[in-house]
Amino acid sequence: MSNPKIVNLSRRRFLKSSTGAAAGLTLGVWLPARGQMAGPERVAGPGMAGGGAAAAGDFAPNAFVRIATDDNVTVVCKHLEMGQGTFTGLPTLVAEELDARWAQIQPEGAPVDAERYNNLFWGSVQGTGGSTAIANAFEQMRKAGAAARAMLVGAAAARWQVPAAEITVVDGVVSHPKSGNSATFGELAVAAAEQPVPDEPKLKAPSEFKLIGKAFLPRKDSKAKCTGVAQFTQDVRLPNMLTACVAHPPRFGAKVRGFDASAAEAVPGVVEAVAIPSGVAVLAYDFWSAQQGRNALTVDWDESDAFKQGSKEILADYRRRAKEPGKTVTRVGDAEAALAAAATVVEAEYSVPFLAHAAMETMDCVITPDADGGVRVVNGEQFQTIDQQAVAEVLGLEPEQVRIEMLYAGGSFGRRANPQSDYLVEAAHIFKAAGGKTSVKLIWTREDDTRAGFYRPLYLHKVRAGLDADGKPVAWQHRIVGQSIITGTAFEPALVVDGIDQTSVEGAKELPYAIPNRHLDLHSPELPVPVQWWRAVGSTHTAFAVECMMDELAAAAGTDPVDFRVALMGEHPRERDVLKLAAQQGGWYDPPLAEGRGRGIAVHKSFGSHVGMVAEVTLDDDNGFSVDRVVIAVDCGTVVNPDVVVAQMEGGMGFGLSAALMSEITLVDGAVQQSNFHDYLVLRMDKMPEVEVHIVPSNEAPTGVGEPATPVIAPAVANALAAATGKRYHQLPLERAA
Repeated sequence: MSNPKIVNLSRRRFLKSSTGAAAGLTLGVWLPARGQMAGPERVAGPGMAGGGAAAAGDFAPNAFVRIATDDNVTVVCKHLEMGQGTFTGLPTLVAEELDARWAQIQPEGAPVDAERYNNLFWGSVQGTGGSTAIANAFEQMRKAGAAARAMLVGAAAARWQVPAAEITVVDGVVSHPKSGNSATFGELAVAAAEQPVPDEPKLKAPSEFKLIGKAFLPRKDSKAKCTGVAQFTQDVRLPNMLTACVAHPPRFGAKVRGFDASAAEAVPGVVEAVAIPSGVAVLAYDFWSAQQGRNALTVDWDESDAFKQGSKEILADYRRRAKEPGKTVTRVGDAEAALAAAATVVEAEYSVPFLAHAAMETMDCVITPDADGGVRVVNGEQFQTIDQQAVAEVLGLEPEQVRIEMLYAGGSFGRRANPQSDYLVEAAHIFKAAGGKTSVKLIWTREDDTRAGFYRPLYLHKVRAGLDADGKPVAWQHRIVGQSIITGTAFEPALVVDGIDQTSVEGAKELPYAIPNRHLDLHSPELPVPVQWWRAVGSTHTAFAVECMMDELAAAAGTDPVDFRVALMGEHPRERDVLKLAAQQGGWYDPPLAEGRGRGIAVHKSFGSHVGMVAEVTLDDDNGFSVDRVVIAVDCGTVVNPDVVVAQMEGGMGFGLSAALMSEITLVDGAVQQSNFHDYLVLRMDKMPEVEVHIVPSNEAPTGVGEPATPVIAPAVANALAAATGKRYHQLPLERAA
């Protein structure tokens, strides 16, 4: 089952395994909280040197670096690898400070342990998301590598009786040039484990980097994925394992009144059908049998409390709400008075639909019993702390009795970091209903993912902005209507402030433009449609409204859209500079495009990164259009892996382009209309435009790259389409005939 490159060990198994013949130096770094940096510590006990257990009272830290006597360097990665390059980026940080050979570095998924492997930006929560993997671990992983290097050097100095300052480390070899002595990491590992751990290991200056910021490092997950060696949840096969498929209600809020399993249980391979809170699960010896059994079920759904509104009714209700003030988010100056006195007022309504995450790997999970009465959860695990607690609660266990093994995930875009742990809770209920003695694999079909999943909320924006007689913005009034994704979750205390879900207004709460009078308010209607974060979260809708309105204001002022923005961005130089770079590289000031073609521009900051984007479109004779070229400029601080940054800019843009052009979830009478990729449309390869990515050199702290490109493409394309047609576009997905 296990991929040797992604092995998750429980703490007990880790300590046991570290006493084996290949054990050498095991090192960790403890950073108790963001902004409170502590020196690195070694995993206690002589297990690092080949024997014994941890001594009482010794500090047990996060183990990030393990150097074996066979010269392999294992980097324990606390963040899920789901295609975004985590298992390359985190090892790069360690390898840089360790001066290791890239080929000897192997990533390994961390076990569930929030005390040691917490996301430093999230406090005591272990998990991956918000484009934080590199940003929160940048110093932590470098310190782990630097401390290990210092201990190897100390061991070599003691062995050769030479000053440590005369020793060099290059490509995994420790050398003393004056005496001619040298040794590999593996040869020094046992002795290095006895060295004192430096409290503050010296980190390299950026000018000394040999790996960080270099484009030649091959990804650590590419070969395994290309050859089929990489392990995903779908690859897990255990003795006597049962596979489960679930019949979910056709409308949100419906419940099982009763069901007839006779036809389902007559399907060869089906073992039984069981009722669970979310529906009816069919267990079988293989997926095909489970699916056929699920399809043969007769379920009587109680829809007395089911939600029966459609997208049109929801949007109409939002429009009614938008006529009245919501809860004030930001108030600067007097927007109402400034609008009343403005020489020109521009008003527009922008709307975006529900969206599915549509990751290529649908939701899946394996739960298997452990001999000590606990369970083991195996999946592409993104939200360890939340999921561990949720599964434990269902099964009546202590959280530490739920051990989680993190495999690769085939995408997520936020879906696997579900605050309700929905599909893991579902798997736990099935496991419990089946007796808790047999391994169970839950598999959601594409239809389950599309119709019974969680969605990016539908949002409505109403924006009114005013210009003075010189064409300068003097007022900005912005109203947002849409569901909260945080209310009712464990994150509410931190992210809902004075009744305002901060994720609903991010990207609109603070603008990069100097507009003296601004007012932003919010309506957060409650609906039973399940919603959660979607790649780039609030910025996916706020950037569309803000950047389209900025273009409309520039047109009303008779000013070039780039010049109009730049004149207002004096206090936001990084956004100004990526805007100008995108314009320069995108040919903004070149001769105009031919008739029927248009360029559009947009800029946005999210997850600490600044992205400017120019899109080119061409109209066709069928009242449609194509996106031909996209130029991206990004400032994400210090770049660890340029190839990964480029890939994430391309992929994030493509993901956002799907939503801009074609993706939407629509409800009719409370039922989701889409089911698979034939009607929930995503960008096909032949529709992907030519893409250029330009990275701004920087020594600032690294910021996110997995999400910041996603929100910028929709307004860039909408603005390009407006340039080509003379019409403005206010609704996603974009249709030229709109």
